[in-house]
Amino acid sequence: MNIAIRYYSRGGNTKKVADAIGEALDIKALDITHPVKADILFLGASMYAFTVDKNIKKFVEGLKAEDVKEIVVFSTSASDTSTHKKIAKCLKDKNIKINEKHLSIPGQFLKMNKGRPNEEDLIKAQEFAKSIIQ
Repeated sequence: MNIAIRYYSRGGNTKKVADAIGEALDIKALDITHPVKADILFLGASMYAFTVDKNIKKFVEGLKAEDVKEIVVFSTSASDTSTHKKIAKCLKDKNIKINEKHLSIPGQFLKMNKGRPNEEDLIKAQEFAKSIIQ
């Protein structure tokens, strides 16, 4: 099974989670500027003003079913909001499965969620990734 990790991170929170997932799966996490071909793609994004960044939307819209079979979403957010539904909407009519299991980790933004994601959050991300591929 071919597994890849791609992420978009403005402030570094999503990158930390992507790197933790990569460590757990022994795969290098790369940002969305890198092409992808995978059976399972772990895709990380953050919520910005209650939506996903336009760069993630463009990346997802450019994905093809022959290159990616399934997407597993992980996200960081100052609020308790996941990017899962927003990414699922971008995948409509693409014939790419989106796993119903997804991970949302608090991310630090200004004074909110200070110190997050923390070590406990990163361990949670690693356990989540391992549970997906088992």
